[in-house]
Amino acid sequence: MNDIDRRSFVTSTTGSMLAYALLDVIFAREAFADDVKPILVKWLRDLNEMSIDAKKGTLSQTDWQKSVDQLFGQVELPELLKLIDFQRIEKKGPLADVGARSYRFAFGKIDGVTDRLVFGQQIFGLKKDRSVVPHGHENMVTAFLILKGDFHGRHYDRFEGDKTYSIIKPTIDDTFTVGGHSTISDVKDNVHWFKATSDGSYILNIHVLGVDKANREPTGRVYLDPNGEKLSDGRIRAPRISYEQAHKLYG
Repeated sequence: MNDIDRRSFVTSTTGSMLAYALLDVIFAREAFADDVKPILVKWLRDLNEMSIDAKKGTLSQTDWQKSVDQLFGQVELPELLKLIDFQRIEKKGPLADVGARSYRFAFGKIDGVTDRLVFGQQIFGLKKDRSVVPHGHENMVTAFLILKGDFHGRHYDRFEGDKTYSIIKPTIDDTFTVGGHSTISDVKDNVHWFKATSDGSYILNIHVLGVDKANREPTGRVYLDPNGEKLSDGRIRAPRISYEQAHKLYG
C-alpha cells in the first residue's frame, strides 16, 4: 500500500481504526470472469445494493442485517474462496501473538460487478485462543463470515452510556464454524467478540460506514469490557477501555 492510499484508509476509518494502519493489501487474480459462477456475481451485486440502500437510509439498519444474514446463508463458500488466496495471505508472515492480524484485499475485476463497491472488506486471521477483542461500533453496519477454522462468538445489545461505560446485554453466545455468520448495527447486536478455538482461523468482514446521518459520533470502534458490573435483567455495566487495555485483557 502506498503512503497516499494508507493515509486515505486511516482518515476514512478514524479514531480507534488507527489500529489497522499497517494492513496488508491482498489481491487475488486480476480477472475472474471465466471462473466466477453467476450466483456469486449476483451475491456481490445484491450485497452492494443493500449496502447502498443502508447508506442512503432507504433500508433500515436492522433490515440490512436481516437481508445480509439471509444472503450470507446462501453464499457458495467454495466459489467465494476462489477470490481469496489463503496461501498468499499466510505467506505474508505469522499471525499475531496478541489479537487478530488484519488483511485488506480486493475482489478483483468481475464482469457484472462494479469496481466501486460501497462496502469495505477485510479478513481477520487469528491463532488459537486469540481474539477479535470485544468492541462495539459507531455509525456503521458490519457482517462476518467464517472462512476457515472455528470460533466462540459472543454478541451484546448496547444501550445507554457515556464516555466511561455502556450498558450491554448478551444476545448471542455460540460456536461459529466455517460458513457461520453474524451481523452488527448500531441498534442490534452492536458489541461482538470472536475468540479463535482453532489455529489459523479466518473471518471475512464487510463494513458500511456512515449509515446514520444524525449520528455525530466518530465512525469506528468502541472498546468495552463485558466483564463489568452485573445489573438487573441480565444487563452489564461495561467500562469503556482503550485498544491497548482490550488486547491486554482479551487479545
